[in-house]
Amino acid sequence: MLLILGNAPAYAHTALKDAAPAPGATVGAGTDVVRLTFDNLTSGIAPKIRMIGPDGKEIPVGEPVVTDTTTACAAVSPLPKGVITLTYSITAGDGDAQTNAYQFEVATGTKPAGTPPACADLSLPAPATGGSERTYLGLGRTTATAALAGAVVVAAGGGLLAMRALRRRSAREGSG
Repeated sequence: MLLILGNAPAYAHTALKDAAPAPGATVGAGTDVVRLTFDNLTSGIAPKIRMIGPDGKEIPVGEPVVTDTTTACAAVSPLPKGVITLTYSITAGDGDAQTNAYQFEVATGTKPAGTPPACADLSLPAPATGGSERTYLGLGRTTATAALAGAVVVAAGGGLLAMRALRRRSAREGSG
């Protein structure tokens, strides 16, 4: 009896049942929505979805929306031609985090994957076109770096001027 139960599959984990674009599929560059369907999503918690283009750069993906207890949809930025790697992370019913990935291809002359029916009536958040850039005091990384560099130059220049003024003052006091 223990041997039979020991080989029973772990039903607490959530497996990918279907996807659009599907693993191994070839779609056109106009594909703008992805759909992932699982056995069961834990408490309707949306999976985290990332896409990496053929150049190794991240393709912005909007926040996924769960349509029911099995399906999540997300808007994606324009897809470049080549092989795309889609990675998804979900939380299984037993609380374990699972991360899996698959690939599909974007090719010229191929029709874009249409919006899946399960996603058609949803208001999907648009992908952040700036990527997941960290902000500092409300400024983007580039702006914050430029501001910091400017502040350092001003401080260093002010320090040099102050030292010069002190030397002149010391020289006048010493000669008088």
